[in-house]
Amino acid sequence: MKQGPLFSIARWIGLIFGGVFTGFLVCVMVLETSLRDYDAKVYAQVRQVELDNLDTLASATLIPTIIATAILVFGAWKAKGKDLYLPLAALALLLLILILTIAVNLPINADQKDWTVTSPPSDWADVRDKWQTSHAVRTVAALVAFALLSVSAITHRVTGTASAAPAPAPLSTRS
Repeated sequence: MKQGPLFSIARWIGLIFGGVFTGFLVCVMVLETSLRDYDAKVYAQVRQVELDNLDTLASATLIPTIIATAILVFGAWKAKGKDLYLPLAALALLLLILILTIAVNLPINADQKDWTVTSPPSDWADVRDKWQTSHAVRTVAALVAFALLSVSAITHRVTGTASAAPAPAPLSTRS
């Protein structure tokens, strides 16, 4: 069964937005790791700067990635092809990221927006550690999901192109 342009567009959206989302998570992880060497006041100030617009970027890249990947899963399931497993695994990881974000990171983000930079709460390091642990899991999951979507696109393209190519015309013989 030939897939239409919707699936090709979904594949590109998944790769582009998934790549931006994954890169964003890696950058935040590097920044957060660097912050471990600083005190509570520096950490609180940087977190408040991070929280200014980074949640918007995360939503603007994760949500289209999830939708595009769900479309790929639906198309592969409908076609009953072997293209199902890689995007399905990627979708499961993306949903794990979404659940972790909603359950752990967003509540901490909301709390940290109310921190006073000059006097962060006494348990600030515990809160930081919980947020960073969840973020590390999300980052690894995003890297694996992006790799799965990339491999899926490559293998789909190879098998899709090979199966869609017309057979060569027979050579005519001259008399």
